[in-house]
Amino acid sequence: MASGTAAKAKQYNSKQGNAWRRELNELIRGACGGFLFGIPLLYTMEVWWIGSFTEPPMMLAAIAIAFVAVFLLNRTAGFRRIQNVKFIDAFKDTVEALAIGFVCATIILTLLQEITPEVSLHEALGKVLFEGIPFSLGVAVANLFLQGANSEDESGEADAQPQGQSNQEDLINATLADVGATLIGASIIAANIAPTDEVPMLAAASSAAWLLALIGVSLLISYGVVFQANFANQKRRLKQQGLFQRPMSETVMSYLVSLLISAFLLWFFQQLGFDDPWSMWLRYTLILGLPATVGGAAGRLAI
Repeated sequence: MASGTAAKAKQYNSKQGNAWRRELNELIRGACGGFLFGIPLLYTMEVWWIGSFTEPPMMLAAIAIAFVAVFLLNRTAGFRRIQNVKFIDAFKDTVEALAIGFVCATIILTLLQEITPEVSLHEALGKVLFEGIPFSLGVAVANLFLQGANSEDESGEADAQPQGQSNQEDLINATLADVGATLIGASIIAANIAPTDEVPMLAAASSAAWLLALIGVSLLISYGVVFQANFANQKRRLKQQGLFQRPMSETVMSYLVSLLISAFLLWFFQQLGFDDPWSMWLRYTLILGLPATVGGAAGRLAI
C-alpha cells in the first residue's frame, strides 16, 4: 500500500517536472522568436522618441491593437507546439506573449541605457510599449520562423555520413558551413544598423559594466535561439560535426564571428577609422554585436 502510494507520488512529481520543463521551453521559444523579430527596432531612435512623447490614450489604443493582432497570430501560429488552439488558449497565450515582449524589451532597453533611473516613468513606459509590441509579434509567430522537419527526419539526416570522406574533411566542411551561415545572418541584420547614428549614441552612454552585461546577454540569446528554443534543425545541430561543435564552444565561436563582421561593417560604413582608439572600436563593436549575434544564430538555424 505504502509502496503504491510512493510510486504514484513519484509519477505525479515526474509529470509536474515535465510540465514545468515544457512550459520553460515554450517561454524560451517565444522569447527567442521575439528577439529574432524585434531586435532591429531596438536600435531605432525614432521608436524611442515616439515612445517618449506618446500620450496615455494613444498607449492604450496601441495595446488594444497589438492585443488583437497577437491574438489572431496565436490562433494560427503561436509559440506553443499545440494544435487546434481554442479561443481561451489563444487569449491566455496573447496575454503571455505581450508580457514576454514587454519584459524582453525592458531588459534590452535597460542594457542599452535607454531606460535609466533618470528617465521618467511616462517615457520609460512609452519606450517599452512601442519596442515591446514588435517583440510580442515575434513571440506570436515563433513557430513559423524556422519550422523544420520532425525529429526523426533530422536525426536521420544527422546520422547519415557521406561515403569516402575523411573525418577531418567533414569537420572542416561543417565548421566552414557554420562560419559562413553566421557571417551571412549577422551581416543581414548588422548592415541595417551599422550606418546609423544609434550605435555611437548607445556606445557613448554605455559603461564597462553594462557592456559586460551586453556580452552575457548576447551569448545567452544566441545559445537559446540555436540550442534551446527547439526551432528547426535543433536536434540535427546537436549531432552535427565540426571543430567547435559543442553548444558552448559553437556559441562563443559564432559570437566572435559576429563581432568580427560588426567591426568590419562599422569600418565599411565609416563609423570607425584606423586612427580611432581601440576603446572606441570595442564599444561600437559590442553594441552592434548584439543584433549581429541574433542574426548569426538565425543564419546557423537555416543551414
